[in-house]
Amino acid sequence: MEEFHLSLSQCVVLRYHWIGPFVRSLKERLAAFHRFFCVADQVKVYTNQNKTRTFIGLEVSAGHFQLLELVSEVDRVLEEFDLPTFYKDPSFHISLAWCVGDLTGRLDGQCLRELQDIVDRFEDSSLLLRVQWEEIRCKSGNKYFSFPLR
Repeated sequence: MEEFHLSLSQCVVLRYHWIGPFVRSLKERLAAFHRFFCVADQVKVYTNQNKTRTFIGLEVSAGHFQLLELVSEVDRVLEEFDLPTFYKDPSFHISLAWCVGDLTGRLDGQCLRELQDIVDRFEDSSLLLRVQWEEIRCKSGNKYFSFPLR
């Protein structure tokens, strides 16, 4: 992957004429947030809601509170446009790999433990798994909008 990301909302469909007001509202709500660090170091298996894709990700173990605060503000913007908000108990994570189908049964257990051992033994893991949040990005179609944190 060229760039990893951590989602703060579900994927939603924005009508074209909503994009400008949506982005302005996000900018206002996120303006007060300061930069922070989070650590993503716990290997976990995820599926999408339809169970048509399985993901291996690194779950956030530090910075969860700050991410919840960001989600709260993003949710308020989504509510302004009558769009679905984020999951009630989110598991913040960075997806590393995915495949088609629900393979959680095959990946849980021994496989998951082996992947966690690889992450734990990786030389630079303490540096690579620590992420500084300097901005929030919103993607709409082929356009990206960036909101720097203070």
